[in-house]
Amino acid sequence: MTTMDYLTAGGLGLALAACSGFRVFVPLLAASLAYLTGFLAPSPGFEWLGTWPALGVLATATAAEMLAYYVPVVDNFLDTITTPASFVAGTLLMTSALPHLDPLVRWGLGILVGGSAAGVVQSGTALLRAGSTATTGGLANPVLATVENLLAVAGAVLGLVLPLVMAGLAVLLVLYLGRRIGRLALRRRPAPGSTDA
Repeated sequence: MTTMDYLTAGGLGLALAACSGFRVFVPLLAASLAYLTGFLAPSPGFEWLGTWPALGVLATATAAEMLAYYVPVVDNFLDTITTPASFVAGTLLMTSALPHLDPLVRWGLGILVGGSAAGVVQSGTALLRAGSTATTGGLANPVLATVENLLAVAGAVLGLVLPLVMAGLAVLLVLYLGRRIGRLALRRRPAPGSTDA
């Protein structure tokens, strides 16, 4: 493989991993479709993702996840479940995109890059939804759910077609959200010498 092939594979993995921060199952479904249609060759150990049963399960899970975010209260509860799930999905997607690397390197990059990117995006969307719930009583949450659904689908499709472009956008999004989350954490930290219990 050439350097460009490695960059493209890494870009694909990062783009799909970041999209799993919006919706866990959408990029997994996109990868499954890409494997089944021959658009991508499945990596060793990930052939299961390109099977009809996997496609059926992922399609069902995708529809259920997307619709559940329109249900009040359930949407906020889902954020607590999908935060660790998105980390796992991001790790799998990044790892599966790097078939020609040593397994230790693949899984290391999967966890550090893919899992982290998915986790940061999911944390950002969860905080945004929590803020929307607090300020609008949840009335704006369906709008957020629609935007997240669209971003997940469009990002996954574009990640398959233009992996390097989407990877660049994913890096910018992760950096932006990381800074926002960091600032929020600093604001919530008690001041030195504070007597708060």
